[in-house]
Amino acid sequence: MKLSFSTLGCPRWNLDEVFTTAKDLGLDGVELRGISDKIYVPDFDAFSDENIGKTIDLINNIGIKIPIIDSGAAIADNKKAKEAFVEACDYINLASKLGVKYVRIMGTGEPQITDGNFELGAKLFGLICEYALLFDVTPLIETNGKLAIADEMLNFIKLSGSENFGVLWDVHHTVQFAKQTPEETVNALGKYIKHVHVKDSVVKDGNIKYKMMGHGEIPIPQAISQLQKIGFDGYVSLEWVKRWKPDLQEPGIVFAHFASYMKTLLNEK
Repeated sequence: MKLSFSTLGCPRWNLDEVFTTAKDLGLDGVELRGISDKIYVPDFDAFSDENIGKTIDLINNIGIKIPIIDSGAAIADNKKAKEAFVEACDYINLASKLGVKYVRIMGTGEPQITDGNFELGAKLFGLICEYALLFDVTPLIETNGKLAIADEMLNFIKLSGSENFGVLWDVHHTVQFAKQTPEETVNALGKYIKHVHVKDSVVKDGNIKYKMMGHGEIPIPQAISQLQKIGFDGYVSLEWVKRWKPDLQEPGIVFAHFASYMKTLLNEK
């Protein structure tokens, strides 16, 4: 099992700071979800045709992998479906250039259990998966919104009709919103899980309050145990949502704590 963090947690850092910090903390990877002032990763200057070669050299020299690039494509939202399809293709194209295996796709884009056009979303996901196959990239559909419910995800997968896919398990969403235990989620979706998001939180006065790992109520040790039972050897990635919530604690502190907490947890297993 490998460890990474999402750039969602360090919105003011440049590319060099991101990868150097991951290296210094002894992590294995960096998950791309926005860099500096840009959220749409394919538009980042470092990935332009002119600069991408130098960027790849920089990343390779530091020795950190990019396990996944996170699009914001919400394919089950009628109002966003067309632009979401285009966005997904843009991210797949970039992933291919960078040699990245996975691209994240979402249903409605909302973490809470919300309705959407999941029949349309599944059809679009199937098309995205077939397009990605041409570039040796695999789209991962995230367990957010209604798709955090295992049965809903299984139905979505069946409707998509593609074999070039995987599931991104967001442990927080399946616990806090779908009210499922890690064992229930892994029993249902385990063979599809290719990448994992973790974050911790408590519910106070009906609102989610994010906490550093081990200081909330999300059963991270149980999630890791379930992943080990199925032989998961992919990335477990911290998704610290500081880009959306600037008042959260600074990334340097949070990332270091995550690295220490997870290494201790993995060594105990």
